[in-house]
Amino acid sequence: MADKYHTGIGSELAEGIIGAARTGLGDTLRSVVYFTPSAFDVVYLRSDLYESPEAARTAKARLVDFETVGFAESPVRSALAAEDPVGIGDYEFTVRFHRDGFVVRILEGDHGVLLTTDAMDVDEFETAAATISTLLLESSA
Repeated sequence: MADKYHTGIGSELAEGIIGAARTGLGDTLRSVVYFTPSAFDVVYLRSDLYESPEAARTAKARLVDFETVGFAESPVRSALAAEDPVGIGDYEFTVRFHRDGFVVRILEGDHGVLLTTDAMDVDEFETAAATISTLLLESSA
């Protein structure tokens, strides 16, 4: 079923990512977007948000364009952290705060996931991001 997606993501990986996001973030989860440097798929969308999948894809395209900068940014962040003897450790994920919700970016190699949520407790992101990161790593192996 990989051909139903622009990115070629397999259904098993897509379902695993959605499951991890739904388990970690619950009903605050708005959308899940899987992306590579050249393509993206909206793999989950809460039903109350857009009038059609095409409208959601159009809305998410600008967000994905902005977040693909992370493919160049995350290795640099990890390298800088490694140079600091009391460092903060490798880059793991990004949380962007907005007035009414959050955007979370998780990257592993040449693929990533964006999660959008309603406003919530930020501690919940760590569990979802760690599980999704593991799924992305395993899919690259």
